Amino acid sequence: MTTLAEPIRTQHTRSVTAGAAVGFVVFWSSGFIGAKWGTTHGTAFNLLAWRYLLAAAIGLAVLAWRRPRISRRDLTTQLVMALFSQCAYLGFIFSGIDHGVPAGVTALIGALQPILVATVAGPLLGERVGPWQWVGLILGVGGVGLVVAGDLGAGHASPVTYLLPFAGVVALVIGTCLDRRRRPAVGVVDGLALQVLVGAIFFTILASMTGEFTVPSEPGFYGAAIWLVVLSTGGGYGFYLLNLRLSGATRISSLMYLVPPATMVWAWLMFGETIGLLALAGMVISALAVVLIRTSGGVER
Repeated sequence: MTTLAEPIRTQHTRSVTAGAAVGFVVFWSSGFIGAKWGTTHGTAFNLLAWRYLLAAAIGLAVLAWRRPRISRRDLTTQLVMALFSQCAYLGFIFSGIDHGVPAGVTALIGALQPILVATVAGPLLGERVGPWQWVGLILGVGGVGLVVAGDLGAGHASPVTYLLPFAGVVALVIGTCLDRRRRPAVGVVDGLALQVLVGAIFFTILASMTGEFTVPSEPGFYGAAIWLVVLSTGGGYGFYLLNLRLSGATRISSLMYLVPPATMVWAWLMFGETIGLLALAGMVISALAVVLIRTSGGVER
């Protein structure tokens, strides 16, 4: 028997899911802008070290206040997720931007994540990808290819440099599948706090080993670091983890196709990066891809 409350709950759930999706796109795209901003004042690894040291101070305060009970299994899951989804992913992404790959194009390379997730979603996660979802995923790859081709023609960076963000995408896919497969019981806030602690240790050691760990004197460096902590770590990764709990891996990953348009608009406004015709065409195709993936009949469980 259907009650009046059931449609209301369904509508509420859809509103929460839609809001989480929009939040993810807006805040995740801010990370590429913060990386571009920060690497004009310092090295990528030093920027990441300070970003995570600031975030870890907040994370420690959160854990001390909440005092969550975390099982050994969940603790291990968060540790490995941090190494892939935060350390490896951001290490490669920031290095690519530091070596000349534009922020908008880096975001578009990141949009290849959905096709990689869909390839392994069936055997690893028990998620069925429907025919029209596959069409959308392939369209999304085509949109990414158009933008990267346009940027290569402009000669912004050497072709080999584009392998750095590609490697970061693979790392994020591994972290995404790990979360969906193990389904940790720890809450989003506590999980994020644990992960930033791991990131702080990792990037501080990495920056020290490479001789990049310094105390910069430029205010712009710290402005970028605070931007990354608040918008990208708190907002971006917070919504990333929330969406993983609300949706299947394929649907949450499809939102990556909407991150590049947001990033390119921000990069145009803040840094004057141009948006060519190929990029515009790729953005339109990517948007169509997301519509197909999120509205077609694949069953996720």
